[in-house]
Amino acid sequence: MTTTTGFDHHSDAANEDPIGYYARFREQCPVGHTDAHGGFHYTTRYADIARIARDDENFSCSREVAGGEGTAIVIPRGAGIEQYPLELDPPRSGQYRDLINPLLTQGEIAKLVPMIARHATRVVDEFIEFGSADLVRDLTNPLPAAVTLDWLGFPAEDWPKLAGPIHDIFAAVAGTPRASRGAEGLAYMDQRIRELIRERRAEPREDAVSVLAAACHPDGTPLGEEELVSVIGLLIAGGVDTTTSLTGSVLVHLSRHPDQKRRLIESPDLLDGATDEFLRAFSPSQSMARTVRADVEIGGCPMHAGERVLIPWVAANHDPAVFAEPTEVRLDRDASRHLAFGIGSHRCAGAHLARAMFREMMTQVLTRLPDYEVLEDGLVAYPTRGNQSGWDAIPIVFPPGQRLGADGGAVRRLAVTETLAVTDVATSADGVLALRLAHPDGTPLPAWAPGSHVELRLPSGRLRQYSLCGDPADEHGWRIGVLREENGRGGSAELHALAAPGATFTVRGPRNHFPLVDAPDYLFLAGGIGVTPILAMVREAAARGADFRVVYGGRTRSSMAFVDELRAAAGDRLTLLPQDEAGLPDLDALLKGGGPDTAVYCCGPAPMLAAVERACAAHGAADRLHIERFTAGDELEVAFDPAQNTAFEVHLARSGVTLQVPPDKRLIEVIRDAIPGVSYDCEKGYCGTCETRVLAGTPEHRDSVLTEEERAAGRSMMICVGRCSSGRLVLDR
Repeated sequence: MTTTTGFDHHSDAANEDPIGYYARFREQCPVGHTDAHGGFHYTTRYADIARIARDDENFSCSREVAGGEGTAIVIPRGAGIEQYPLELDPPRSGQYRDLINPLLTQGEIAKLVPMIARHATRVVDEFIEFGSADLVRDLTNPLPAAVTLDWLGFPAEDWPKLAGPIHDIFAAVAGTPRASRGAEGLAYMDQRIRELIRERRAEPREDAVSVLAAACHPDGTPLGEEELVSVIGLLIAGGVDTTTSLTGSVLVHLSRHPDQKRRLIESPDLLDGATDEFLRAFSPSQSMARTVRADVEIGGCPMHAGERVLIPWVAANHDPAVFAEPTEVRLDRDASRHLAFGIGSHRCAGAHLARAMFREMMTQVLTRLPDYEVLEDGLVAYPTRGNQSGWDAIPIVFPPGQRLGADGGAVRRLAVTETLAVTDVATSADGVLALRLAHPDGTPLPAWAPGSHVELRLPSGRLRQYSLCGDPADEHGWRIGVLREENGRGGSAELHALAAPGATFTVRGPRNHFPLVDAPDYLFLAGGIGVTPILAMVREAAARGADFRVVYGGRTRSSMAFVDELRAAAGDRLTLLPQDEAGLPDLDALLKGGGPDTAVYCCGPAPMLAAVERACAAHGAADRLHIERFTAGDELEVAFDPAQNTAFEVHLARSGVTLQVPPDKRLIEVIRDAIPGVSYDCEKGYCGTCETRVLAGTPEHRDSVLTEEERAAGRSMMICVGRCSSGRLVLDR
């Protein structure tokens, strides 16, 4: 039955605490109807929101379907020109997505990184000597505007003229002089877009507007000026204030949580994984809307053709059924299936650009303004957070710094992404393989220190982290230990199945969130495969001549890897505790045996880490405890046996290309080599960006997006993880 409630996402209660507001409705009436803003249905659960966003057949973005005046994708509807392709339904929206997607691929955005860094350095230089700033006015608004407009091809004098009005549209109260100024600014933007289109058609340059201005429809006719104004206007609006909102919210959060700020400063590469968690927690776009095309039922609530329905990304991103303890911000959470960029055919095309701008702004602040403090009394939030959330003003103070200038150099320390080959495979214990990875051509690898780990992307698309446990002096090889987990989600089984000399993997690293600090003495606690980072640390401690003790436990003696190497490094300071022989370690006794400044390092299974944390807290040693937790694997990953991968053929119908997909390569990798502009994002089968229509053949689904009915129908697939079980696929590419 349809339940009518007092729901209003623009109400004072919703603005004060959107997350709590949606949580209360999720518990009491997760799908319902409200009379607010002319009446609409609302949703609060991840599964319902994702279903609606992906169901273009039953839920429309189109103004034509919605009827009446104003934009169709928000509630209440607002004024403005039609936004292509966001307010179009497939297949019509597809031609515009095909136009902009190649401009915004990971590869194309990687080319923009130096330009983004130059702009960020310049913007921070303008205020760093003063010791105070408004982060919105001085950084998070001008930087995305400069980058987006520079990329498109607008001259520098236009950047400040367009940056302010775009922000005003989101931050101003309706009916105020500021809102009027925003509208005037948008009129100026419309004029400048038209002028630039004409200029680039007459004299093309190396910029995005030149590419768009030269584009044609599938029948060969050029895109009209009105179409281009809509597309370019959406790129500007989407590229500017959304990133402004995200970055500002994160910087306010870090000021309030200095422990997390310190972690990011000490381990800057942690920001790569934390970006998705920040997007989940601080989604700039809070909600969108659809119009019901045909009678349908969502979560037990009937919806009828012509009715409006709200799909709040903020509610999906805080659904405890998907994200444990959703109100907590966890820097090491795998939040990659968040819906901050949407899901399905209308997922944000500029996701890679947004991430690149966000990371550069965060890097600049954390490296050049590390001691900034937000003046809480001066914070000004958006007047309503129903559609867009963010800050209008974020005043800060900080110790004045120095300008870097145009040639100031990089302020980022990047991990390296490489394709590495397995050069050696050895069995170290029952179910444990020791793998050595190296460049196929013998090129030296980046240096690393004890505690470092690397991330492997497996052919399935799974990501797994492994501690480096070899010799840091070996500049040509990295060694990892891999335990085959029989009841795991398949990553270790896949790696065990494929690990052989000559096998190649994409490897990112090294990263170090578990560094060995200076201390008068150490207590090293290792459990199971957690011995891998501990082994490198013990070698380092021994080389320093430091005092230390090592306690290594495992299920059985035969399951304990690298024992001989650990014994060689630690000698009589090593205690082995096979659980079937000696039981569990006496943590109280071990901690009592240490000094007041003993650094405690622990890596092992989750129950062990929890026990050590409790013991250290009881002994007043919590501030001296260092633990390694790898990102928890995702329970939505589809289990499969990688040994059953078979080769198959894929024909791309629109491109007229036939390709061979070997067992050890992903479908998207093969397609990407042939069509560089193919759109994708998560590469885990979560986000729906790469969903592709299947014209023939039987897809093998390994995603967590499609429903069972959609899988059975076989009309589409996620090409980032999916394969083929019929020997040949024909895709609409």
